[in-house]
Amino acid sequence: MREIDDPLLADRMHDLEDLSNRLLRIVSGQLGTAATAGLRRDAILIAKNLGPAELLEYDRRRLKGVILEEGSLTAHVVIVARAMGVPVLGRARGIRGVVREGDEILLDADAGTATIRPSQSVATAFDTRFAKTQERQATYAKLRDVEPFTRCGTRIQVMMNAGLREDISNLNLVGADGIGLFRTEFQFLVSATLPQRERQLRLYRDVMDAAGGRPVIFRTVDIGGDKAVPYLNSEESQNDENPAMGWRALRLALERGGLLKAQARALIEAASGRQLYVMFPMVSEPWEFDAAKAVFEEQLGFIKKQKKQPPEAIHYGAMLEVPALAEVLDLLIPKLSFLSVGTNDLTQFLFAADRANPKLAERYDWLSPAILRFLRRISQATVGQPVELGVCGEMGGRQLEALALLGLGFRRLSITPVSVGPIKELVRQVDLAEISEAMTGWLSNPPDDMRQTMLVWAKDRGIIID
Repeated sequence: MREIDDPLLADRMHDLEDLSNRLLRIVSGQLGTAATAGLRRDAILIAKNLGPAELLEYDRRRLKGVILEEGSLTAHVVIVARAMGVPVLGRARGIRGVVREGDEILLDADAGTATIRPSQSVATAFDTRFAKTQERQATYAKLRDVEPFTRCGTRIQVMMNAGLREDISNLNLVGADGIGLFRTEFQFLVSATLPQRERQLRLYRDVMDAAGGRPVIFRTVDIGGDKAVPYLNSEESQNDENPAMGWRALRLALERGGLLKAQARALIEAASGRQLYVMFPMVSEPWEFDAAKAVFEEQLGFIKKQKKQPPEAIHYGAMLEVPALAEVLDLLIPKLSFLSVGTNDLTQFLFAADRANPKLAERYDWLSPAILRFLRRISQATVGQPVELGVCGEMGGRQLEALALLGLGFRRLSITPVSVGPIKELVRQVDLAEISEAMTGWLSNPPDDMRQTMLVWAKDRGIIID
């Protein structure tokens, strides 16, 4: 497995190494680990790599950061660290060779930098930035119970993304309106075998119980392609030269009918007597949505025949990630309760740029006129239609990009929990008529630097952008 070039499988190898190391310590009588030996206050952990289970052993009150020589944004340890609120910097090649125990390190995971043994002037500047960040976080925390109304009185839905049962606790912590995207594939990715229907049912029921009546939009399983699972090996996925555009998501689920049927019944049973929101990923043509909905309706009929209580209602939606779907929205929208734009995949498809390629990751801007014009087309297609329009993805969690989305007509954003506070603050500063008019002008005659133009516009109106 160490010889496999595939980065996803390489990340999974680290999980196996973590497990094997833990087992070896147990059978050799070495029950203690570095984690249980105790940490100094404000410790930063440095390792070649780390498994998620070992990370969870560390005292999160003392662990303030993690720096890995390997690791990637898709690694399980990074996902777990984010849930713990611990910043992680990956791919810091050779750092173990230049850091000594007790060295002071200034870690800025957002900027992707780690300063070792900083000078006094550098440390002072960092402390000043950190203090300002803490002040901002305190301001955001005060907005937890504040409803995000714009200056003109429009209520914006600010929801959060999740994928694990533990994520739901963030709903109350940040004051989100609900879960705008629950990634059901996480359960599939961490399982050695296909999760059985009963196991899926327990997870979905627990999530809805924990949400306490707030809506949870379940995205049906998005595996395959670059999200390979060993129990669904296939010649099609193994031979994909472009996994992100290959045999994955709804394409796989429709072909593996039993997979989607089991998930459909689990979701329907879990939502007994409640509202169920289901979203299909990577829909390319209306017939795919129809086929997926038919599977759910068939299982709904089965549940009713069994005299079990069905959901109070099922609301069906689709993710718009494939650009082709924008050309047939007039055919699809009448069938939808809601439409969510998946900006991560949509951007890479529009620009033919693999978002996992570090050479391309920063090359294409979300504030490019190309993608903003495309998003405006989608928004305009829903005007006057009984369908809710939202965005799921990193774009909606950045204040300046969220400002652009509001100007384009989007009224629901589903973002990472840490972004909920900043976006709530932004919403309360915005007049929708002003930003809509400005966006119309900018997209008719795009400025050379859209980002800088928007920053100046916001500053002139007293809108604070971090």
